[in-house]
Amino acid sequence: MSETLDVFSDLVNARRSVRAFLPEPLAQSVLESIFTLAQRAPSNCNTQPWQIAVASGTSIENLRSKIPTAFSAGEWTMDFPYDGKYEGVYKERQYKAAADLYDAMGITRDNKVARNEQFMKNYEFFGAPHVAFLFLPEGFGLREAADLGMYAQTLMLSLSAHGLASCPQTALSFNCDLVRQELDIDSSNKLLFGISFGHEDTANSVNGCRTERAALADTVTFYN
Repeated sequence: MSETLDVFSDLVNARRSVRAFLPEPLAQSVLESIFTLAQRAPSNCNTQPWQIAVASGTSIENLRSKIPTAFSAGEWTMDFPYDGKYEGVYKERQYKAAADLYDAMGITRDNKVARNEQFMKNYEFFGAPHVAFLFLPEGFGLREAADLGMYAQTLMLSLSAHGLASCPQTALSFNCDLVRQELDIDSSNKLLFGISFGHEDTANSVNGCRTERAALADTVTFYN
């Protein structure tokens, strides 16, 4: 059991949000291995309510070109509401994570131009050679969205097991119509978020960022 625990601990600790990738694409056999493991994710009544679109090659380059232009022009659409506003301790954690990220790059709080440039890299997939878009079929609700979250974590752990890096991005759902159009996805599939992935660019300072986690006592209560 200790060996299994060590392996799992290594995978969980290796998984983090990486925001700069090397451009080298993965072989199709590696992609299939990654997503075959992710398919083992749990779901309500084993419904497996997810549809995943993986963009590579010409597909991702087209999106890398079109999404930033559309977003900058105010042409954006969302299937699910999101305002990114939190209160209390959740807001504190949000602000601390942002501060840690920009500090890693040497970007000051008042440098709005540099901050915006970094944000827009979301729509370039941080240079990743692959991106997975996670769709929830129409008719499913909040509980099935949780299933999609469990799938995403399983996928990212699978990526870690393959020696790869990833970044889950809510921002990639802000142009859902464009993504569906470019990838020929039916409108009945609703885009929840995306995950950029590939080999980490370890030379980029942004990947020096390490976000904190709350103490166990702050989030977990044990009852006897």
